[in-house]
Amino acid sequence: MSNVVFCWGNSQDGQLGIGADDVNIVASPKQLYSDDINNIIVSIACGQHHTLIALESGETYSCGNNDYSQLGHNKSRTRLVHVAALKNLHVNRVAIGVYHSLVLHTGGEVYSWGDNSRGQLGRAAIADDEWWRIPKLVKELALHTVIQITCGAYHCIALTDIGDVWCWGANNHGQLGVGMNSEQCDRPRHLICLRGIPVAQIAAGDYHSFIMSKSGAIFGWGRNSFGQLGLNDEIDRSSPTFCKPLKYQRLKYISCGENHTAALTQEGGVYTFGAGGYGQLGHGTTHSEIMPKMVMELMGTTITQIACGRNHTLAYASTSSKLYAFGLGGSGQLGLGTTNNRSNPFPIATPFFATKLPERMETDCDENPDLQTLAELSVKRVYSGGDHCLVVCSPVQENVAAEDFRESICEQKPLTCTQALFEEMYSISEDEQPSQDLLERVEKVFSSASCLNGSFLHNDHVHCNIKNSGVDMKRVRQHVSELAQLDNKQLVNRILDHLVNNLISQLPKSPPHMEALRLYLILPEMSFMDQPHRHSALITPFGLKLIQLDRAALRVLESWWAMLESKYFSRIVYQQIKKRTVLVSMEVLKKLNSVNESNGQIIPYHQFYVPEVKEAVNIRQDYIAWIQKTSNMEMSESETLLFCDYAFLFDAATKYVLLKTDNYLQMRYAIGEVAFLNTTTFSNAFGQINPCLMLLVQRDNIMQNTLDQLNKRSPADLKKPLKVIFAGEEAVDEGGVTKEFFLLIMREILNPDYGMFKYYEESRLMWFNSETFETTDKFHLIGTICGLAIYNFTIIVLPFPLALFKKLLNKPVTLDDLKELMPSIGRSLEQILAYGEDDFEEVFGITFEISVESFEKVKNVELVPGGAKKVVNKSNRKEFVDAYVDYIFNKSVEKEFLAFSEGFSKVCRSKALELLHPRELQAMVIGNEQYDFIELEKNTTYKDEYHRYHTTIKFFWEVFLDLSLEDKKKFLLFLTGSDRIPITGMTSLKMIIQPTKSGEDYLPVAHTCFNLLDLPRYTSKAKLHSKLLQAINQTEGFGLV
Repeated sequence: MSNVVFCWGNSQDGQLGIGADDVNIVASPKQLYSDDINNIIVSIACGQHHTLIALESGETYSCGNNDYSQLGHNKSRTRLVHVAALKNLHVNRVAIGVYHSLVLHTGGEVYSWGDNSRGQLGRAAIADDEWWRIPKLVKELALHTVIQITCGAYHCIALTDIGDVWCWGANNHGQLGVGMNSEQCDRPRHLICLRGIPVAQIAAGDYHSFIMSKSGAIFGWGRNSFGQLGLNDEIDRSSPTFCKPLKYQRLKYISCGENHTAALTQEGGVYTFGAGGYGQLGHGTTHSEIMPKMVMELMGTTITQIACGRNHTLAYASTSSKLYAFGLGGSGQLGLGTTNNRSNPFPIATPFFATKLPERMETDCDENPDLQTLAELSVKRVYSGGDHCLVVCSPVQENVAAEDFRESICEQKPLTCTQALFEEMYSISEDEQPSQDLLERVEKVFSSASCLNGSFLHNDHVHCNIKNSGVDMKRVRQHVSELAQLDNKQLVNRILDHLVNNLISQLPKSPPHMEALRLYLILPEMSFMDQPHRHSALITPFGLKLIQLDRAALRVLESWWAMLESKYFSRIVYQQIKKRTVLVSMEVLKKLNSVNESNGQIIPYHQFYVPEVKEAVNIRQDYIAWIQKTSNMEMSESETLLFCDYAFLFDAATKYVLLKTDNYLQMRYAIGEVAFLNTTTFSNAFGQINPCLMLLVQRDNIMQNTLDQLNKRSPADLKKPLKVIFAGEEAVDEGGVTKEFFLLIMREILNPDYGMFKYYEESRLMWFNSETFETTDKFHLIGTICGLAIYNFTIIVLPFPLALFKKLLNKPVTLDDLKELMPSIGRSLEQILAYGEDDFEEVFGITFEISVESFEKVKNVELVPGGAKKVVNKSNRKEFVDAYVDYIFNKSVEKEFLAFSEGFSKVCRSKALELLHPRELQAMVIGNEQYDFIELEKNTTYKDEYHRYHTTIKFFWEVFLDLSLEDKKKFLLFLTGSDRIPITGMTSLKMIIQPTKSGEDYLPVAHTCFNLLDLPRYTSKAKLHSKLLQAINQTEGFGLV
């Protein structure tokens, strides 16, 4: 492949290399002839006064001003001459400042020479001027592998293969990014503040600097007097500052002029900002811009390359083969044949990438042979700097595509975890010695946050934001999940050593950008994180770094967690649950649980349970200490570890213990108050006070009796233990009477005849009736009754959706709750959210108005003010769905629910209740249906002559286990007073079976207070089956047996 180079612009110092001493300005593209340059050009640097060119062979050529020996030779300045001082180096990149030069050796070493008045050579301060004239190694970088270099007027920037950025030279405007403590630095300084960002490119203007991440985030620092940092002000920055105005523009490349900047987007658009006095921004004016602004004249044209000169800009579109120029033209640097300035992009009259000239240029080509040559060439890359430009072309027949800065910058990128690297690691056998090159690459990748954060990116990573991490988790799992199983243990140990000592230990509390957080998604997928013996060295330090993240970083990470599939999210949770370092893991789990609950449960809430907690901790004492801590401000600031601060780790049975503990404390306090009053003169005047809340009710008027009595009770009375007496019945309430009381009164309360609650046939659930005639006082008392049930540890029938329990715990309701109550409506709303076509309004044709049933008629209700006229469209459909859910569960029943909630809270508003998940509260109120009747059989004990192998007992279990589920539930109701089992499960349901003296003509009898079954000695299975069914189908009433 051959090169053809064209140049134009200022040639006063010989920087075009055309060999003419008397030509100061070349205003049109002119071919650069050089017999010496017979190899492929890989890099060109254009400065204000000189030029450097690097060839694929490793040779370097220079021309132009040599006042500070910046050419590296003492030969002709007007023609390109080989820099013999670099003959032993294979140079692949060049960069230049005003009077100094920089080259990058393929081995990653940097050499510098020329002017060192501002320390820009990075070789410390030595008085010997001759020392600066000779290309020498920048020793401070010798231990690092540099992959990119760039220069400002008097400063330099280098990027290493592990993503580290180093700066040196002049710092009078803060262009080194290390603060303003010194005017210059004569040795490279590491910009630690950028650690973790996967840097893709570095760029420098005369006095300002930029880096761009792999996903297009740019950080600038240095001079900003014209707004060239794009920060919407004119204040210089002495440290890297994120350019927020461009954060959504999907940037791919950045170029800097003296005081202006240009950025190329993935779509081929160009943004410019900074000094505009010569029109170099391309906006049609000579105004400066402190905010990045798109070059509108280039809209519709896909730009693939940009290059900034000192005060001009070039933009190349490969599809149309047009090269546009704008800005200062006084030295012919626009290539337009004149020295006029241009404030709009203007195409250079050169048909690059064409095999035939347009008719309008045929005459020009006859007169200008250089144009005829260009007609047969295609552009490879455009370079610009100072006041001149160079374009590298190749013959069309060689079919060499122009570089597209949007796809791949020709600059080398930092190392990443590639598929090739993993394949190479997995190919090394157990006894094989890995190559030194492989070991070095492994060390670098697994010790650098920048390298890891730039790995495993999916195609849309350029749009990285709080909702999109850019990480392809499928690729992450595919590659890193089996690292611990590598055959070669030397590789395993090397990876672990660098993860622990160099990577995790260096993670900052305040990452510079969200891209620096990607490793918090990547590291948990490594199989090392599952190994218990790695806890103290690897997993705990990682968790500690995570919980120490500042709030802004943590908010991003939590948002990314929320976007994870459950299989990835659950892995992170599992690792923390299995961790031995209690406090760190619990803090991480607390954050994960918060994300899980805020996003509709990525994984089921019970996957956070850690059953071992209740075995290792005295739960009751922990709860009491937690109550004291939360009620005492001074104690709340203490660092005492209390597990109730992490109640989501407790399973339902443990939380039930906490609730019972709290309720018993309240009951004990209420009973103590009564005992105190009964010992005072108060009792002499008014009689003894009953330490229990006594309710005397009639079966045929149970609801009114209860409401009348509760209405007269004080809140303190409601905290006493409940005892119920049915009028005319002799049974003493040891628990069984209370169970039946709640069963009967809830049946009455939910009776449709009262019209307080609406029954939904499709879901078989109930909800508050907004059209009821009953007063809110009734709802208040019903809430009190439900509170009493929980307070007295009694399961009740309450066929309401989960939304009720969410609202009682002040948790938001969602579309999922509406789907539970009204499945068809919920599915319809889901379809509205899922529809993605442009004909949305035509398909659905709805407004923010819904129809609801009211007294067997239909009425229209506006969900928002003016809802009848507000059309639902693609942009506001989420608002519509949210408003629908809000109306059903909140607005339409606001008064009724508020009254119910106040009644409930009057009895049952304890700290323990706040620790419950809505589903746990639901299970405590109505029990659960996770039946395990084999477990019931195992837990049953026998009295007197009965035992597991007694004939009657064998008959009983054969009959019982063969019953239908409905009949089994009836038996539970017969035995315990409820057809549901406690939240603690079947293991907590203990049944006792004892024989009776009555004959087999008698029915079995249940003592619900004790879960005791009196079972006659039936001599046949058929007899037992008949009598058992007869008994369980008549379960109401208590009398003497």
